This record gives sequence, C-alpha cells and structure tokens, in this order.
Amino acid sequence: MKHFIVEISYLVPLARIQESVPAHRAYLQRGYDAGLLLCSGPKVPATGGFLLARAASPEVLQAFFAEDPFSTERLASFRFNEFDPVKRQGWAEAWFSES
Repeated sequence: MKHFIVEISYLVPLARIQESVPAHRAYLQRGYDAGLLLCSGPKVPATGGFLLARAASPEVLQAFFAEDPFSTERLASFRFNEFDPVKRQGWAEAWFSES
C-alpha cells in the first residue's frame, strides 16, 4: 500500500461548505469502512481539511475522492501527497503495514 496525506482546499465560502459537510462525512465513512482512511478533519482555520489515507495507487485514491460530494459539487480541490511512513506509533502498525 502507498500512503498519502490528502489536502482539501475549499473553493467556496464556508457557509456553502457547511451545507455539504453531512454528505461529505457520510461519503468518507465508505473510505473508513474500506480501510482507505485512518483519520480526517478540518484545517484550523477552516479553509479545507486533511486526511491520512492509503491505497494501492494514487489513481485508486483519486478515483475515490472524485465521488466525494465536495468534489462532485465543485466545492473543494484535492491534493494527494504520497509519503513513506517509516516511523509511527505501535498502535497504528497494523494499518500502515497491511498490503
């Protein structure tokens, strides 16, 4: 598996984002259920968000996020930053070492 920090940047005012947050979070749950996501949350201040993700390839992850309501409604842009998690907490070992 490859590991990524996904950065979301809002393209519209926060009030419009907040209208779609429930649908966005419901969609993200699919990623959690599939084992793609470890954690997610908004930036402070709320100009976007960050997610810690994994996938077999960047294309798999990009395809997943292409269906996110923030993407389909053109509310945000997504940036995928691959990284090599060489050091981590022991409790996260299984998530990072699964292939």
